[in-house]
Amino acid sequence: MHWLPGHKKRVTTQLPGKQNLIRMHGECIKVKEEDIDWHIYHVIARLSAVPVEELVASTRLSLPAVTASIARLERSLLVEQNEGKVRALNFGECLIRNQIKYEKNLPYYMENGVIKERRQ
Repeated sequence: MHWLPGHKKRVTTQLPGKQNLIRMHGECIKVKEEDIDWHIYHVIARLSAVPVEELVASTRLSLPAVTASIARLERSLLVEQNEGKVRALNFGECLIRNQIKYEKNLPYYMENGVIKERRQ
């Protein structure tokens, strides 16, 4: 069970179908991973570059739930993690990374965060 900010207890349970429980306003509600991702993304976007441990503390979610969410957000090209800190990518970064990932005939590619010319 994940508890949102304002609650003192935190217990983690993974349910079948990868649903999580979030305690909110005294009620437990089932949420999908996307809901947790949305919550974590907004915390990251608000805080610039944030250490993973600070995300765990500020969201009051478990470390496995936070790291799994960060991995999904990275695969979706919305955030990047570097030296233990996570930051939201700006619109231009998201756009170019998606273009590079999905358009294979571009004259450039990205390697370790650096855009390089594709030589033919």
